[in-house]
Amino acid sequence: MRHFPLKCNFTLKPFILQTLPLFTSGLYTFLQSEPLWQLSIHHGPLSHSGGWSPMVTDQEPWLQVDLREQMEVTAVATQGRYDSWDWVSSYLLLYSDTARAWKQYRHEDGRFVGNVNSEAVVQNKLSHAVRTRFLRLVPLDWNPSGWLGLRLEAYGCSYKSYVADFDSRSSLLYRFNQKSMSTVKDVISLRFKSHQAEGVLLHGEGQRGDYITLELHRGRLDLYLNLGEIRLRFSSGRVAVTVGSLLDDQQWHSVHIERFNKQVNLTVDSHTQHFQTKGEGHSLEVDYEGNVTFSCSQPQLVSCTFLSSSSSFLSLPSAASATGGFSVRFQFRTWNPDGLLLAVQLNPEPQRLEMQISNSRLQLTLHSSGRPKLPNHSTAQSGFNDGLWHSVSLNTRNLQITLAVDSEPSSSIELWEQLEPRGNLYFGGCPTVDCQYLTPAFQGCVRLIFINSQPMSLNQVQQGLLGNYNELQFDTCNIRDRCLPNLCEHGGRCSQTWSSFSCDCSGTGYSGATCHNSIYESSCEAYKLIGSSSGFYSIDPDGSGPLGPAQVYCNMTGKIIVIHTLSPLPFLSSTENWQKFNYSASAEQLRAIVSGSEQCQQEVVYNCKKSRLFNTKDGSPLTWWLDWEGEKRSYWGGFLPGVQQCSCSLEENCMDMNYFCNCDADTDAWANDTGILSYKDHLPVSQIVIGDTNRTGSQAVYHIGPLRCYGDKSIWNAASFYQESSYLYFPTLQAELASDISFYFKTSTPSGVFLENQGLKDFIRVELSSPSVVTFSFDVGNGPAVLSVKSHLPLNDRQWHYVRAERNVKEASLQVDQLPLRFLEAPADGHLRLRLSSQLFVGGTASQQRGFLGCIRTLTVNGASFDLEERAKMTPGVTSGCPGYCSGSSSLCHNRGRCIEKSNGYVCDCSQSAYGGTTCNQEVSVSFDMESSVTYTFQEPFSVMQNRSSQASSVSTESSSRAREDVAFSFVTSQRPAMLLTVSTFSQQYIAVILAKNGSLQIWYHLQTDRSPDVFSPVLTNLADGRLHRIRIHRVGKNLYVQVSSGEPPKGRENLNEEVMQAAFKGFIGCLSSVQFNHVAPLKAALTNRGSSLVTIRGPLVQSNCGALAESTSHTLQDKEQHGNSTQKDLAVIAGVVTAVVFIAVCALAVISRLLYQQRRAQRSSSIKEENRHSMYTDYRTELHLNNSVRDSMKEYYI
Repeated sequence: MRHFPLKCNFTLKPFILQTLPLFTSGLYTFLQSEPLWQLSIHHGPLSHSGGWSPMVTDQEPWLQVDLREQMEVTAVATQGRYDSWDWVSSYLLLYSDTARAWKQYRHEDGRFVGNVNSEAVVQNKLSHAVRTRFLRLVPLDWNPSGWLGLRLEAYGCSYKSYVADFDSRSSLLYRFNQKSMSTVKDVISLRFKSHQAEGVLLHGEGQRGDYITLELHRGRLDLYLNLGEIRLRFSSGRVAVTVGSLLDDQQWHSVHIERFNKQVNLTVDSHTQHFQTKGEGHSLEVDYEGNVTFSCSQPQLVSCTFLSSSSSFLSLPSAASATGGFSVRFQFRTWNPDGLLLAVQLNPEPQRLEMQISNSRLQLTLHSSGRPKLPNHSTAQSGFNDGLWHSVSLNTRNLQITLAVDSEPSSSIELWEQLEPRGNLYFGGCPTVDCQYLTPAFQGCVRLIFINSQPMSLNQVQQGLLGNYNELQFDTCNIRDRCLPNLCEHGGRCSQTWSSFSCDCSGTGYSGATCHNSIYESSCEAYKLIGSSSGFYSIDPDGSGPLGPAQVYCNMTGKIIVIHTLSPLPFLSSTENWQKFNYSASAEQLRAIVSGSEQCQQEVVYNCKKSRLFNTKDGSPLTWWLDWEGEKRSYWGGFLPGVQQCSCSLEENCMDMNYFCNCDADTDAWANDTGILSYKDHLPVSQIVIGDTNRTGSQAVYHIGPLRCYGDKSIWNAASFYQESSYLYFPTLQAELASDISFYFKTSTPSGVFLENQGLKDFIRVELSSPSVVTFSFDVGNGPAVLSVKSHLPLNDRQWHYVRAERNVKEASLQVDQLPLRFLEAPADGHLRLRLSSQLFVGGTASQQRGFLGCIRTLTVNGASFDLEERAKMTPGVTSGCPGYCSGSSSLCHNRGRCIEKSNGYVCDCSQSAYGGTTCNQEVSVSFDMESSVTYTFQEPFSVMQNRSSQASSVSTESSSRAREDVAFSFVTSQRPAMLLTVSTFSQQYIAVILAKNGSLQIWYHLQTDRSPDVFSPVLTNLADGRLHRIRIHRVGKNLYVQVSSGEPPKGRENLNEEVMQAAFKGFIGCLSSVQFNHVAPLKAALTNRGSSLVTIRGPLVQSNCGALAESTSHTLQDKEQHGNSTQKDLAVIAGVVTAVVFIAVCALAVISRLLYQQRRAQRSSSIKEENRHSMYTDYRTELHLNNSVRDSMKEYYI
């Protein structure tokens, strides 16, 4: 192991300071009176030294330092030129062992913060030390009122190490004193550098099958480790733990492996993976049994980086060839799927040859005018944008073009005449004066260029002695892996180009630019508030937090209930037994659901025959259960913790009043103790232990019921602020890379700060900046960013308004009520981390200025709910709760209805609800015949409801991830096929919901006119059965959520435009009810606003109550069924037999179509109670590849 000194921040004294000019050696001037390396805050020479300053004519200056030997550098400090207006305000830092191959030090966004004047010293500590001999500082920005000037100091300590050089055929064998060793703990550390992406660094194995292999593969480090698993020794399916990326950059990389038993930490540079080893063993048993040189050779593989996708190019002259034709050979690496690699003008004119990357494949094209056209030549190999080095060789001799790529066999195209280059060869791009191509320029790295077998010196190009170039960076391959670390959350898959990355959220249950936002509601009450009916739902109890969604049953009638069914069946005990219970959610999810609910309970049933619970001489229980933390609990249902009694004691009806439980009477007849556990801090039950069953004739049957939780205590958790200087404070917001903040507010004041959190320079703030404007502002080091949403109506109207602000490394967004979302894209290569240090202030600021007056409720940050009421109890100027009729959990208005406060009561605003009535709970139904239809015209952009900030680009490639629809309706029909609903634009895009010929439901998305539609079939059974069916469709980007009254596994379909046309021709005969599209209710508008220009009615349209009638019938059947089941259950308990609950499977997540997008099939199973099978709802989700959402100014909605 290497040992570092306790202190490594000494001033490093370089042997010489070099200023290597780009073109001539006379462009730089030294103005210092003392050596630069003596710059120090504490030393006198600092204030009287001059500094370095390049000539004004130098357009790309840099300063290089030789430390004389390899050092460990921990910090750098800069200062402006003495007594001047010259300083550097930001710069890049590069390092190298050879002064030929350079690597940029990544300081978050790559930039180092410099000076703001000429005298103050600014020190930047390196987050991870570098071992290097040479440093190069590249100024980026300087004083606009002066010029570029600099004094520099480096800090660190000396670094000594033994090195060994390997040539790919050599190896080094180390022999320990023992022939074999068996270790429980291992620590292995080493450093390596290589210009190759493949190679074994370390390997050892033992006779029993143990092995350890550390291997460089595709520029990443793979670790294979097995402890005693024999079948893995000869298996070709070994799984590696992979860390790092782009490790073939000729720079030193540190590897540290720590193992204790089966726990392993693998660290490469600053990236660590934690994992458990394969095999049954806990120790590693290893047997120990070309040329190696103990100095490190320095390969001179000099690279250059093409920086711009529009203007970068390298022009080189073609060397003369004695055999005619020409040949070109070079290596490249990139992340971009498209880019021009080589362009050559040819003789005889007019011909040109292009080599480019197109859709990740290498393509060679010969353009020839007036001659037979040669076909494009594309390699079978793909994935040339994988960030690895690829070699390509092109030869035009012998009347053919030969192309060889990497180690693949070469391929040829026959020619009719010899081709000769005319003029220069252009690499990576081409100046517009010489050629104009539609192909984007190459962004990436190039090295080892040979023209006609002659090496091209990039050093001469840099000095202006050879060829020409634009937007190139020499001596370094400035490639970076933007997917390391992976900034996509919740298992999102990261992909990248040279300048950005994107996240594929399909199959994760999350959406957004970084897969931050859950596509599920957080509770059953949240589903109820948007009008959902009873059924099985996926809820995400911590929203954007780390916990995933869990499937629960929501009973929306009466109190909202969450039921987690148990997998084990009742167990008959004949000896001492214990049983562990598994739930349909993880322990963490269960804990989040329980803690977020107002109350929870769980039924326990114990049927006994000579099997006691607590009747012992010493008072120790014979039967007990474990809570969610594994703590032993001996109280039974109906009593508080610590009391060993049963519910019959509380009700004074035990069969023997000398005992506190029926089973403690210890009779030969069957008895029963049943009760409810309601102390939610102990729920759910994780395990039960049955003890008194080992006597002759002793028997017991137990049953632990499902976990039931009621309410959502965060939805109406509120605080009232009645002093401007008052505020609530919470711990610092954890929001470095991503954060979302949501809450409701109501106020009568024109402005006020909702919340604020500050750091040294960074901050985040959400405020009401004027009566109709909500503003979200923050600064992560790129300067203040501001997002504002303006409402056409005042927001200080004493009514509840919803605000949601989100910021991640890709973008920021702000939503207010149903107003269009406002987006702001993050600057490219800007600062990423929001560094906060103060407390989070709610309802005010640290300066106690512009405090908020009014109410705030349901404050949620990153999925965690804040208890405003509890904190308000101890804060002056703030009270718990919020006065008013619309501030409670009684749900006065239903189905998206909005509660409006009045001086003497309240009214429900049902304008954005598909329901009517005084509380928005009356269904609006219409009967149609074959000639009837309703058309509603929208005066808004289609599909994507957003308005972008002026700082952001107009339309981004991620626009599809923001597209959303929310559609809900009910229908009754016996006709098939049938058109239920369509949304279309004048440019032929549409969404259609139909019943197919067999009566199955089909949802069609046709948002790309050049491709076939995406078709989703969530239900294959016949829905044209004359019964009421409820449909809810919710799409966010590629995630499609469909809720239907019953269903089978959804399946993808091919192009079936004919079926849509047939359904449209047949129209619809039946009843439609409660139709909702986003915040508009078209069917309701047709009945209440018949004179509106937005509504067009064709044929007879008759208002009906079919939805209400069908609903009442459904409830009657459900009530009868539940009552019958309840009676049956009571009889079962009395008889001493606990009946098993019968479940049927519910499937979700299926492939939607053959189009566009390779999507994982995911199938989830859940349990549905048979007694609720007539009223159950099934959730389906899938992902659609819906790029470039339509933004027409008009759209129509057909019913």
